[in-house]
Order: sequence, then structure tokens, then C-alpha cells
Amino acid sequence: MSTLFSHFFSKINQISPQETDFTEVLSTIALKPKILYFYGKMPENVSKVSKSSSIPGHNPSKKSSSKTRTSRPKAVAIVGSRHNTRYGEEVAYKMAYELVKKGVIIVSGLAFGIDSIAHQACLDAGGTTVAVLGTPIDQIYPAQHVPLAREIIAKGGAVMSEYAPKNAPRKAPFAPGEFIDKFTGERRQDPKGAFLHRNRLVAGLADIVVIVEAAEKSGSLNTAMHALEQGKEIFAVPGNITNPYSQGCNKLIRQGANPYTEPKDLLRLLFPEAYAKKPKKPGQALLFGDSKEETAILRALSGGLRAGEDIMHSADIDVATFNQTITLLEIKGQVRSLGANQWTLS
Repeated sequence: MSTLFSHFFSKINQISPQETDFTEVLSTIALKPKILYFYGKMPENVSKVSKSSSIPGHNPSKKSSSKTRTSRPKAVAIVGSRHNTRYGEEVAYKMAYELVKKGVIIVSGLAFGIDSIAHQACLDAGGTTVAVLGTPIDQIYPAQHVPLAREIIAKGGAVMSEYAPKNAPRKAPFAPGEFIDKFTGERRQDPKGAFLHRNRLVAGLADIVVIVEAAEKSGSLNTAMHALEQGKEIFAVPGNITNPYSQGCNKLIRQGANPYTEPKDLLRLLFPEAYAKKPKKPGQALLFGDSKEETAILRALSGGLRAGEDIMHSADIDVATFNQTITLLEIKGQVRSLGANQWTLS
């Protein structure tokens, strides 16, 4: 083992899912893991500063107070065929790269094909990615991806597994499908079963699961099944109907999965407040009433005035005219009363 290899893989961390906000979501899935083993570090919460809302009597000349709160980072699982096409590579790479630029964590399984492409795109974009193994934590699989696993750890991500290392004590909790070999006394896993169990963790850590190229009986579809059971949003990349590695994705879409077309498809769900349509400021067309008095009142309100006396002064109208006109505007649904002779545009 090289010095560099031993440096990154020398310390195996051990936690229960409840110990970090990022992994706590695994406490609610079917067959929740008892222990998680990992190299590196789990993604940390992100901070968000929100300004306090204005209150009556607030002096706008003073700096507004703000509160800082933290929340679990958004995460997207990108999985797919080990035998990807160039099309699948391009889609997976661009998707992961663009999501990372918005602060999204990429989760995948370190496998050949789409998984490794998603991990690498995340690293190239300077982001954080989490790889979930279907093997014991001290058996990086496939072995060819040891350098990729090392880079994930070096750049602030994590490589994790629910399967204990080889030298773990026999009393350590058993993961699904794990058993003691009666001849060797060592822990064993059914290889196929272990990877299928792994898929529930990949789906569980993510807010959205995206399938990029999958044959009709691909293991990636098992990840989609877990995502469905967990109530997660599922996206599938539409593909050529003659491509056997698109049959699984096309079938998912036919069964109701969201078709993936661009990163914004995911970002709109992850950050709805950022992609919500901003309310337009009242245009000039909205500032014209059916009379000059209505127009004057509407423009006064659009300028920020709310008190009836201020509106009358700005519109240069008397009390009787104001009362009659504001009542008509309220009936038309163009203004609404806030009480105490305070008004606003509807």
C-alpha cells in the first residue's frame, strides 16, 4: 500500500445515521442502517441568512437585523448503466457539473460508467460528492476506482458503506445480507444482494434520483424502486428507443417518472424560491383607472403610500371624492383595505 493510499484510507469513521444531519434521513427508510462506516467527512449543513421582516415603526435608516440558519444541503443521486454511451456520458457529466455549481451534493455508487462520471464531474466542478459502496468499507470496489475514491476524500467528500471492515469485532451490528462464514469465521455478504441493499442508501441520501441510461433489467432501476418507496422524486433521461441501455429509462418515463431534459428540471424542485416567477411590479397599464381620480390613487399606492390622508394629498382630492373612488377600486379588485384607513394594491 502506497503512503498516499494509506494516508487517505487509514482512518475509518463510524457513526449511527442520527449523528449527522446529512445521514439522519436514512433513519426513516426501510431496513435503516444501524452503523455507517466512512472515509473522509460527511457534507456539512449550509448557512442561509434571512432578513427580518419589517415591522410598524421600523426605522429604514437603521441596518435591518438578519438571522443565520443552517439546513441540510440538497443532494441528487445520479446513477446509471456501467456500459454507458457517449450520449449518457455527456448528459451525466453536464448534469452533475451544473448542479454542483449551485451547491448540490452528488451521491452515487462509485461503479463503472455513469456513477464514476457523475463523481468525476462533481470533483472537476470543485464540489462535494458521496460514494456509497456495496462492499465492506475497507474493500474499495471496483479496485480501479481507488484513485477516484482517494480524490473524493481529498476534496472534502466521503466514501461510505454499511458493511464493517474485515477486522471488525463479531459483535458489531450486521448489515442486511451479512453473515459469518462458518468455515472461516469471517463476515461475508452475498455480492448481488449487497449491491441491491446499497441502492436503498443511495436513494435515501438524495432529494432527487436521476437514472441516466439503464437496460430493462438494470440495477439502477432497483435504485429507482427504492426512491419510489421512499417518496423521492425520480427523473429518467429519455433515450433512443433502439438503444438497449435506454430501455429502462424510457420505461420509467412511461410509468410516470419525470423526463430529464436539463439541470433546471432538478434545480426548480430543489430551490423553488429561486426559480419561482417573481411578481411583476405594476406596469403602466395597471396604473390607469376609469377616471383621473382612480389613476391618481393607483399611482400613489404604487409609489408606496398606504395611509388615506397621504394618498389624498398626493392625488390632490378631497375626502368625499377619495372615499367614493377608493370604494369603487376596492369593488373592482384593484385595491384592498388593510384596516385603519390603510390601503394597498391588490
